[in-house]
Amino acid sequence: MAQQKRNWVAIITMFFIFGMISFVTNMAAPFGNIWGFTYEWAGMAGNLMNFTAYLFMGIPAGNMLIKFGYKKTALIALGVGVVGLGVQLLSSKVGADVPVVEIQGQMCALNLFIYLLGALICGFCVCMLNTVVNPMLNLLGGGGNTGNQLVQAGGSINSLTGTLTPMLVGFLIGTLTKETSMAEVAPLVITGMCIFAAALVIISFIKIEEPQGNLNECTYETSPIAFRHCLLGVIAIFFYVGIEIGVPGEMNMWISRLPFEGAAAVAGSMAAIYWALMLVGRIASTAISAFVSTRVQMICVSSLAILLLLLAIFTGDITVNIFDGDVPLSCVFIFLTGICTSIMWGGIFNLSTEGLGKYTAKASGLFMMMVVGGGIMPFIQDNLVRPYTGYLGSYWLIIAMLVYILYYSISGCKNVNKDIKID
Repeated sequence: MAQQKRNWVAIITMFFIFGMISFVTNMAAPFGNIWGFTYEWAGMAGNLMNFTAYLFMGIPAGNMLIKFGYKKTALIALGVGVVGLGVQLLSSKVGADVPVVEIQGQMCALNLFIYLLGALICGFCVCMLNTVVNPMLNLLGGGGNTGNQLVQAGGSINSLTGTLTPMLVGFLIGTLTKETSMAEVAPLVITGMCIFAAALVIISFIKIEEPQGNLNECTYETSPIAFRHCLLGVIAIFFYVGIEIGVPGEMNMWISRLPFEGAAAVAGSMAAIYWALMLVGRIASTAISAFVSTRVQMICVSSLAILLLLLAIFTGDITVNIFDGDVPLSCVFIFLTGICTSIMWGGIFNLSTEGLGKYTAKASGLFMMMVVGGGIMPFIQDNLVRPYTGYLGSYWLIIAMLVYILYYSISGCKNVNKDIKID
């Protein structure tokens, strides 16, 4: 009974961390509206920096998990988060009048690069937190459908904070103008710093059992990518995070630039609907995961997402009035995909780590590294695809990535390397 109580303390702690991951990550796209209004190329630059951190920190974060354990890694990550948000806050105070470099015919000021540095540091933070929370919840649940159930439950908390963040940013900004700056959202950044600092203190006093024991004593005969389903899952994670961030991010920028009063607030509210649908989907998945396999859920949601985006693309120029603004009907179909993307992170992670045993922690580091897809793919969508196809046409890139995830859900997730020693 005592062990069960200790496990629930660890589970609730991981749920709390899951929420903070979304809080920090979901600041990047709406903050990008501020910078993108002045520097068009920079709309997804902060998001790119945030996710680029995963490329460099993914494997080191996995190694930290092995060397220091879950609790110490989480504490280090929270400290880094305070620093990262502090640097972003600094961009609202200094450097606006200091020209640095000319990009695409515009002279960029120092404050933009201070903000981008802060976004990179925050990326290191959430990478480490993600490395902790996903394998721990999966292992605390015993893997399989029950492990997926805990990951989806934590994802529900993640979606709740993800719902609130763009909405709060939108209301703080209101309508984008040339005078809009990071000073408008400073209260939100300060709040985040306080939450991280409080979490650091609280978690330092909580006892968290390491569910896999001392991983330093393990001998690793091969790499996690020797497992075919893990290797293909790593690719699926790269595409999935690009989908999750690209879907609401591009729509947020599109709606924010529509010619009506309070467009940024409407965009923030619409983005909040997307994240709210992710919350609904994750709660539903939590309820059914003990009875419906992860694979079946993944096949259903990836197919539905493709259908919704095709409807969006072929809807045309029809507009509907939402929150007192004329918004393209296509945006409604696009934001509805939130119900589909909701379970993909936990589903892919669960399928990819099934049967990995002692390789789970190392695999988690690889998955975190591939989260860089959330920076690269939206940046490609916004700066390479969208200038040629328009906002709506850029979603063909999203559809292509969803087709791969559908393939992975049907066939790629099967473990064909059961002969590798995992004890």
